[in-house]
Amino acid sequence: MKKMTPKAILVPALALLIICLVATTLLAGTNLITKDKIAQNAVEKENASRMVVLPEASDFSEVTTLENGITYCEALAEDGTKIGYVFTSGAKGYGGTVGVMIGVDNDGVITGIEILSHAETPGLGANATGEAFKSRFNGKSGELTVDKNSNDGQNIQAITAATITSKAVVSAVNAVIGEFEAIKGGAE
Repeated sequence: MKKMTPKAILVPALALLIICLVATTLLAGTNLITKDKIAQNAVEKENASRMVVLPEASDFSEVTTLENGITYCEALAEDGTKIGYVFTSGAKGYGGTVGVMIGVDNDGVITGIEILSHAETPGLGANATGEAFKSRFNGKSGELTVDKNSNDGQNIQAITAATITSKAVVSAVNAVIGEFEAIKGGAE
């Protein structure tokens, strides 16, 4: 068995240290160069989602965060008049939190929803991102319930084999409706 000399240990350790320093410097530089563009892309994506849930809006106010984590902004027409609100909420689904953006007009009617994030089962709960499910909320107002068979009145028909996900989305929407009523009540 050969005896290890200090040089045999020091040279590879020093080479590894230099490689780590170079890699760290390159990663930090890349982050510095791209962070503004990443932030800009995130804002553009959020505005695009807002336009999906409240397409009549041409601009949005500053985002306000409530104590319960729900965020909202006012949706504005071209002339600057408020035509509704766009909320972001979430609720626990089967695979984790389901993030939902909800558009609500001045009368409390849902103009659209968009699923922002989820970890639901592909082919089941992930179907919440489909237009067939999201459109079930359009035109509804007040507190909603999940029903396995009906999508009339205050009922939202559950996604087949994904009732937990359906309940999570409805729960997020109901939380927003409660906040809308509190905000609207305070504005009058």
